[in-house]
Amino acid sequence: MTATPYQQMVFLNLPVNDLDASKKFFTELGYSINAQFSDENAASVVISDTIVAMLLTKPFYSTFTKKDIADATTTSEVLICLSAESREKVDELVEKAAAAGGTVSDKVQDPGFMYGRAFDDLDGHTWEVVWMDPAALAG
Repeated sequence: MTATPYQQMVFLNLPVNDLDASKKFFTELGYSINAQFSDENAASVVISDTIVAMLLTKPFYSTFTKKDIADATTTSEVLICLSAESREKVDELVEKAAAAGGTVSDKVQDPGFMYGRAFDDLDGHTWEVVWMDPAALAG
């Protein structure tokens, strides 16, 4: 019997102003909340089998760092990029974000082999969504 290969995961720890509003925002995008790792201080948002966004209240987030917490509405601390399976799926996720109260960037990346758009969540964290033509990836 062969052991299943280890799948490295990514956990994005993001400070949020209103945990309930942020949970609602991400569930409206189609993601689920893992209740096992969520409480009044944090919500575990399952993006995929290997990507989890941990939404942390600012007081709880501050217990993990001595640094000031960036105001993502005025300072860029990170650009989070998610892949999408098609151009249509890029547009679908970005439009869901807009409908849920996110701010959509008017900049569209479309050099032909790639298509991307971006939105900011309720706390100003920037999420890029990108589709790449599989033929272009093959070389």
